[in-house]
Amino acid sequence: MAADNPADNSAADRSSDASTAGPPAADPLAALADERIDHRFKGLPPDADGLTVGELAAQRRNLFTGGFTTPVLALSAERLEHNLALMETYAERHGLAFAPHGKTSMAPQLFARQMERGAWGITLAVPHQVRVARAFGISRIFLANELVDAAALRMVAAELDADPSFRFLCYVDSVRGVELMHAALSEAGASRPVDVVLELGAGDEARTGARTEAECFEIADAVAGADTLRLVGVAGYEGEVPRATTERVTAWLRRLTALAVELDQAGRFADLPEVVVSAGGSAWFDAVASVFAELPELSVPVLKLLRSGAYVSHDDGHYRHVTPFNRVPQEGALEPALRLWAQVVSKPSAEQAFVNAGKRDAAYDLDLPEAQVVRRDGVERAAAGVTVTGLSDQHGWVRTGPEAELAVGDWLGMGLSHPCTAFDKWQLIPLVEADGTVTDYIRTFF
Repeated sequence: MAADNPADNSAADRSSDASTAGPPAADPLAALADERIDHRFKGLPPDADGLTVGELAAQRRNLFTGGFTTPVLALSAERLEHNLALMETYAERHGLAFAPHGKTSMAPQLFARQMERGAWGITLAVPHQVRVARAFGISRIFLANELVDAAALRMVAAELDADPSFRFLCYVDSVRGVELMHAALSEAGASRPVDVVLELGAGDEARTGARTEAECFEIADAVAGADTLRLVGVAGYEGEVPRATTERVTAWLRRLTALAVELDQAGRFADLPEVVVSAGGSAWFDAVASVFAELPELSVPVLKLLRSGAYVSHDDGHYRHVTPFNRVPQEGALEPALRLWAQVVSKPSAEQAFVNAGKRDAAYDLDLPEAQVVRRDGVERAAAGVTVTGLSDQHGWVRTGPEAELAVGDWLGMGLSHPCTAFDKWQLIPLVEADGTVTDYIRTFF
């Protein structure tokens, strides 16, 4: 995707790296196909036990007739591809580099698809996620947190020392954090400094981040005094702006870009090849694009880095309502790609039914699942009059109105809200074409 300084992504650089590299390492993504199907993976056909994932995928079984058990979460192949392509195009159109937040899926196969679609790197939140990404060859990681865990910092230092092509950035939002990072990295004997970006908090009621520009300069001073760290830019998360509106979010984003300008004018970025200015969740990336387009030229090139993550599957709840594409429909529309299938296992009355999917299977932290379709004897119809009203651990409570046609044994297809808490309940997710053919299985690592 477009960036102000994409030189280190050039074909020449890749060719040079390849010519000096040793024997190619085993492809960890390809190795996922060698994993054996067994009791760990819910929803998969019991008669597939002992097959490898690749062998099962090659059978191209049908989700509805191929022996899959309920509940089972399905990821639409067509909608996934649509969403990947749309955000690639959006970032290119607005001159943004893109580091999608990997914590949404924690699926290296999807990371690879995102990188193929031009992503600059992958954003992550905690050290475990960094280990997963590195195990699958991600060479650029943006950690959207201040990293003060000494063991994790030793791990990062070792990765940086071992791999000159690895780039790692993380937040700093306190002098104390800088002190802890410097102490741990010094003790580890780190040979390369860790790149850090100043996190500007989105308000007094927001989550992390320094609250004032004056604090940011104090932190910048602390970083300047630590030879284990290098200040490379500014960042934050506009999704935490209190009582967010377009006007409030835009005002905070302008504070963020103004901070970058002030730091540059103070000579803080003089020796850098580029400055990183980063924001962007999944609810306000249109505002990010608009404000980043206003950023004046700095003394060095600027990498304008967007970090939205939920787009990869989108959803049928929270993000359906808050997506920026609702405000800019001319730029396209994301499509919900996850559907949870459960079976009606009890219908004790005309008004009440129960399905065999609950909190262990469905995202429920923002909204309950949405009943969408009913499937019986190979025929699919709209779930008219069917409403999910609650979740137990392993049951979904379903209210049925007079117009509902729902019987024990029916499959109920449900849309989910908040993909970040849907993916994490499933270790192996069927990738399903529109006719129900399963073409692959997406492995997650939470």
